[in-house]
Amino acid sequence: MSKEQELKWYGWGLASKNFDLSRRHNFWPFLREKLQLTSNETLLPVNLSDIKLSSSNSTLSAKFEVLLGVNAVRRDDLIRITHAMGKSYLDLIRIRKGLIQNPPDFVLYPKTEAQVLEILQLASDLKIAVIPFGGGTSVVGGVEALKDSGHIAAISLDLSQLNQVVSIDEISLLATIEAGMLGPALENALQARGYTLGHYPQSFEFSSLGGWIAARSAGQQSNKYGRVEDMVSSLTIANPIEIITTLDAPASAAGPSIKQLLIGSEGLFGVITKAKMRIHKLPTIKNYRGLLFKDFLSGAQAIRTIIQSGLEPTTIRLSDELETGAFMKMRPESESMLENALSSSVKWYLKNRGYSESPALMILGFEANDNSVKKEVKTALEVCKQFDGMDLGTRVGQHWYKDRFALPYLRDTLLDHMIMLDTLETATTWSNFSNLYKAVQKALIDSIQSFGFSPMVFCHISHSYHDGASLYFTLMAKQAKDAETEQWQGVKKAASDAILANGGTISHHHGVGRDHAPWAQREHGKLAIAALNSVKQVFDPQGILNPGKLIK
Repeated sequence: MSKEQELKWYGWGLASKNFDLSRRHNFWPFLREKLQLTSNETLLPVNLSDIKLSSSNSTLSAKFEVLLGVNAVRRDDLIRITHAMGKSYLDLIRIRKGLIQNPPDFVLYPKTEAQVLEILQLASDLKIAVIPFGGGTSVVGGVEALKDSGHIAAISLDLSQLNQVVSIDEISLLATIEAGMLGPALENALQARGYTLGHYPQSFEFSSLGGWIAARSAGQQSNKYGRVEDMVSSLTIANPIEIITTLDAPASAAGPSIKQLLIGSEGLFGVITKAKMRIHKLPTIKNYRGLLFKDFLSGAQAIRTIIQSGLEPTTIRLSDELETGAFMKMRPESESMLENALSSSVKWYLKNRGYSESPALMILGFEANDNSVKKEVKTALEVCKQFDGMDLGTRVGQHWYKDRFALPYLRDTLLDHMIMLDTLETATTWSNFSNLYKAVQKALIDSIQSFGFSPMVFCHISHSYHDGASLYFTLMAKQAKDAETEQWQGVKKAASDAILANGGTISHHHGVGRDHAPWAQREHGKLAIAALNSVKQVFDPQGILNPGKLIK
């Protein structure tokens, strides 16, 4: 079975896997009440065989067959469909209806860095748009096969054959890794040698190293191991002019960093082919636990204090009261450690301590190779206690760790039931944290209500820093039937406008792609965007690389 057959063409992850609701008996009653669902109406994806694509240019594909070989050029419908879009909400509501406006003409599978360069040079000569494709998990329209008016075709450049750990420098703790390597294979290869990269975005199972770097990704353990831009020691990209490798040095003052300019450039300046990444010895001790706080802002103060004290938790996440409540309802009854922790007797105890029935849940994790974990946990818990944090022990944290990659599967189930589920994220300083949280929350609620539906909006702190934190919002509502796109666009605009108006960044780790481009340009300003366009003109004179993204 091919990779494309193993994966859902219309949704997230493996075709054989779904979000299991069989033992979550409280889930649907909870959702029906909160979203005021009055029917059990469903809308399933169209049949794959019913999707009609625009014709593919066989004359052009033949030119690349000469370059790569027949087997490295694919034009069949399933391949074109699975490379037409990513996994954003807008992508999925279109693909489930069979509305694929921009399928790639064909998909290329280079096996070497030299072949990538040859592809780009030929595509530039022919004026063909090239869209780099790693795992295809972009949630901001970053891999849709768009082309400009000057392009005669658009092709998807699938990097999955560049999938090896090339070498490990055990003295410098650096690993040279090809860009098409997916998260699980990457970690398995490193861990077999006793190392880890430590980068675990929620898309980890299906996303690639090149995609992480192109989108400036942040993982669930980035508090300790850093964001992806902190991990890159050197970077190699191919563009239509040449292959560029940045200097491999721990730090440099030789002017502005070209490496940092390329990180987060989303394929506009070149195709990432490999990177030298900073790795770590595999931790032998892990301690993940849950804590309850009286409210979200008290927990946020605890996080700020922990981070500013110099402690480095591997993970520190805090759900607001609504997300904590939803988390409790979504747990399988047989596994609900948090639900059990809030049994009647414990609820009585919490109430007498000043906790509401909907407290805020923190997941706190430390990892190391020595006994420092015990000391760090003790110190962090002492800080949390200053803000009335109640330690629930390790079982809640262990369950979060086990299920941390499962939630994206839920979106497919909810889409089957005509329920909108989307996420967005931002970041700001601690002094502006409460203001931004309330402003975006209000914008989401008001915009959903303007369509006549009951909203459910919740949030968590996903990453934290010395000077601020990220806010990760989840929104749910009944879909506006036959106006799903317009509903999403209205909600997205309201939230994005509120983010910029209240001092947040348009994206903390999802990237820009197509969906965020208008707001990213406002965030950076006209002069900065003009400068980026000038860089693109130098690196990509024919404008073939991932058009329509980041700097439209």
